[in-house]
Amino acid sequence: MVFSWFFSIKEKRYHGIARFFSFESIFILVLLNYKVWFHEPLSWHQILAWIFLFACIYPGIAGYILLKRKGRSENSFENTTSLVKTGVYRYIRHPLYCSLLLLGTGVMFKDPGTVQVVLGIVNAVAIYFTARIEEKEMMARFGSEYVEYMRDTKMFIPFIL
Repeated sequence: MVFSWFFSIKEKRYHGIARFFSFESIFILVLLNYKVWFHEPLSWHQILAWIFLFACIYPGIAGYILLKRKGRSENSFENTTSLVKTGVYRYIRHPLYCSLLLLGTGVMFKDPGTVQVVLGIVNAVAIYFTARIEEKEMMARFGSEYVEYMRDTKMFIPFIL
């Protein structure tokens, strides 16, 4: 997690700084909630938690695989030289961040106390700022092609947000 921040600054990709807060909030949520992971499995918040946790799998895996296969990366998988607009990227610009948002929300709902809700909000805000910063980086890298892509897709939730 600290390395993510370090490498982002080294590569002049500052979205890693905001992403660090997302990773940390999720990590703290897991530490706070691991004891209640399977407690009251049919309660509303546990069911909601599992829905979010299972929902985070597809965008994370699909987004990662597409970046590796079609992004023509330099050095690291997220340092792409080709704009990926197929698969899950056809509908949302940030499937990996969507996955982190869903993961953090799912872990938060495992035991939705005040501290957990605050950390869930920190995660959501950090993910939003991470995506916004990365979009500026992508506009600088891909220019008008990325601006057009932004018009055609949503950030995190297909057809909505």
